[in-house]
Amino acid sequence: MTEDIEVFTHSSIRIRSGEGTIYIDPFQMKEEPHDADIVLITHDHYDHFSPDDIVKVCKADTILVVPEKMASKAGKMSGFTGKIKTVIPGEAGKAGFLEFETVPAYNKLKPFHPKSAGWVGYILKLDGRRIYIAGDTDATEEAKAVKCDIALVPVGGTYTMDAKKAAELINTIRPEVAIPIHYGNIVGSPKDGEVFASNVAEPVKTEFRIRF
Repeated sequence: MTEDIEVFTHSSIRIRSGEGTIYIDPFQMKEEPHDADIVLITHDHYDHFSPDDIVKVCKADTILVVPEKMASKAGKMSGFTGKIKTVIPGEAGKAGFLEFETVPAYNKLKPFHPKSAGWVGYILKLDGRRIYIAGDTDATEEAKAVKCDIALVPVGGTYTMDAKKAAELINTIRPEVAIPIHYGNIVGSPKDGEVFASNVAEPVKTEFRIRF
């Protein structure tokens, strides 16, 4: 179910489907594959919106999807992508072959990701699955309402929920597979993945996909 999902450093994700290749928040890419059909950005912090890394994965007809309030900043990428599409939290959308939903991504008590910023997570509809990429978020009411088969959630703490809070979210939404991300690099340590997995309740399966 997850063989086509790769997690590079931090929250940098690539998903290869039968219809094309999708990146979410490419960051610190060691190679320049130029194979992205679609690039989804969750928010404008440097470790999620990295123009240098977007250039490494983009090709002439790549569709770049960003939160609406990032439109002007993303516009600087127009010479490297085929199209730029903006989204707002809580909507259904489409980019090329990909149907998706956006989920608000924000902190409840911390100041780093305010709800007013309009940043997002994504639920991708791919090959009969619903894949939730949470973005930088706490365990919000909107996140707890997500219905998905696979969930990739931040566990490193500091700027997002920590490993135990992330596990509580997973135990609420109960996907088939949970994949911890956003740890072991800028924030958190490799042990956070283990703490997360030990707190995820059966029958949810935890898989470690991240590269340190």
